[in-house]
Amino acid sequence: MRYTLLGNSGLRVSELALGTMTFGPDWGWGADEPTSRKMFERFAEAGGNFVDTADKYTAGSSERIVGDLVRADRDYFVLATKYSLATRENDPNTGGNHRKNLVQSLDASLRRLGTDYVDLLWVHAWDFLTGVDEVMRALDDQVRLGKVLYVGISDTPAWIVSRAQTVAELRGWTPFAGLQVEYSLVQRDVERELLPMARALGLGITAWSPLGGGLLTGKFNAGSAGVDTGGRLGAVDEDRLRIPRAVAAVAAELGVPSSHVALAWLRAQRDVVPIVGARTVDQLDENLGALDLALPEDALRRLDEVSAIRLGWPHDFLEAVPGVLFGEGVRERIDVPAGRRRV
Repeated sequence: MRYTLLGNSGLRVSELALGTMTFGPDWGWGADEPTSRKMFERFAEAGGNFVDTADKYTAGSSERIVGDLVRADRDYFVLATKYSLATRENDPNTGGNHRKNLVQSLDASLRRLGTDYVDLLWVHAWDFLTGVDEVMRALDDQVRLGKVLYVGISDTPAWIVSRAQTVAELRGWTPFAGLQVEYSLVQRDVERELLPMARALGLGITAWSPLGGGLLTGKFNAGSAGVDTGGRLGAVDEDRLRIPRAVAAVAAELGVPSSHVALAWLRAQRDVVPIVGARTVDQLDENLGALDLALPEDALRRLDEVSAIRLGWPHDFLEAVPGVLFGEGVRERIDVPAGRRRV
């Protein structure tokens, strides 16, 4: 396992993060505590130090299990959790981004985790009710109190993240260090606005569902059209199978599982840390095996082509008119100084 800096921060995180939404059987499909411990130990033995959980996961069991697992060497691990999703029915203040929910959710998370601080606190999802100023000031207060070291944001439109980051920087509050998004070969919509924004503003990128909800593991490739995956992606159709079949073809050529190819493609994208989760030790071992794979340039090109999305307006328009913007042939003669930030 190698390590990378999280965005513009100095925080060193492993090149894979361990997702622990599967830790705990409370939702009927997660791993029990002994299995969760074995998966955590495998991840740590491979050199992983970045562990991702949330207050909502398995009704709090994930945080309790993770807290027990990191306790023996708490300071070694980069422990991330999230707040925002409702944790109690019929209580309007136990969900959302506002200060009250932040404070009570974080305090409850710290109790379950058995620690007095988390390394990274994510805003789990944007509620469109709480103002940006309130969120950023409330997060900064928790950093100043020492309960949180870094903050990040997940599942939020780019224009809101941009505004929040700008407000924090102008007012001397703690800016976001990371952005968490769904990203995989079957979900590249984030390349339109979110990823360019993150790179321009210095946010580290973590990718959840890097295997496309199981679609990129190879199990839906043959004779699966019309079959429901049972997950968020719903029914598998012929068009959707184009990408996993291309992944399977590359995997067959290289003699590796499809999951290795899908994760290797994601690891080849700049500044992206995949979050790998599993329900069994064997599944996690297979995911960790992707660390040994670097895809050949031809394989990367083929996968890029089969999964490419249209960026749409204004990107298509701006790419088509460089002569109008700069004058014919002028852009090609403009050198950008080394280190100059480019999107």
